[in-house]
Amino acid sequence: MATIIDGKELSLKKRESISVEAGSFTVRHKRPPGLAVIQAGDDPASAIYVRNKKRACEASGIKSFDYHLKGDITQAEILTLIDRLNNDDNVDGILVQLPLPGHLNEQEILLAITPSKDVDGFHPYNMGRLLIGDPVLVPCTPTGIMCMLDEYNAPVDGREAVIIGRSNIVGKPMAILLMMRHATVTICHSHTKNLSEKVLAADIVVAATGRPHMIKGDWIKQGAVVIDVGITRTDDGLKGDVEFDKAKDRAGLITPVPGGVGPMTITMLLENTLIAAKGHVSNL
Repeated sequence: MATIIDGKELSLKKRESISVEAGSFTVRHKRPPGLAVIQAGDDPASAIYVRNKKRACEASGIKSFDYHLKGDITQAEILTLIDRLNNDDNVDGILVQLPLPGHLNEQEILLAITPSKDVDGFHPYNMGRLLIGDPVLVPCTPTGIMCMLDEYNAPVDGREAVIIGRSNIVGKPMAILLMMRHATVTICHSHTKNLSEKVLAADIVVAATGRPHMIKGDWIKQGAVVIDVGITRTDDGLKGDVEFDKAKDRAGLITPVPGGVGPMTITMLLENTLIAAKGHVSNL
């Protein structure tokens, strides 16, 4: 029977230390670290995420600047806002809540964020720094997963890791972080053949497909570490990518859905904001 990785508990633990550092930053620099969150339109899931981020900021001593824009905002208007935030010394991080309304050019908007304020870690500059092994701001979900592995003393060096999903948000940066810790990494995707065999050979499995129960429990190697990033709302409630009830009987460590990776993602956003803030004052 697997040990359940408690993302909520670890998240609260890390937020305590973030709160202490944010408080020290505020005293020293006469202002709190600042995070601007931009939401365009009224997507219900986005509204929940933004509300949770705002609460997390308030509880951690980080000032939240919220911009809830109308759904028909123009590309020029949102780019003007980002330019203003790029030049606002009270704003250390800028996050654009996705998805954006269909008429907006998402890539152009994300590229408009100055790299030192890109707390999502999606800008090509930050991705490039990660790729060469000199990271600054790293995507939040993969960073949170590495914290989980460390907290639960999961060995990475020399282990076989399989990542299912090749997104820029999770799959690709996750692979780089694991390689930096000397894991042997295989990235699987929709064109991968014999997926079950590859998963069965893995010491570490990171599932990030958004397809509920795509990874079957009997695919999991005995004693493997299973990190389930996916979360899908179904008629039977929230489901992860992994068939949890069966996988937990084979895994050594496993994340639940919900309560696993999700809380850590928001926590690492707070940490990235603090990292960005420290970088801004050190450059003054």
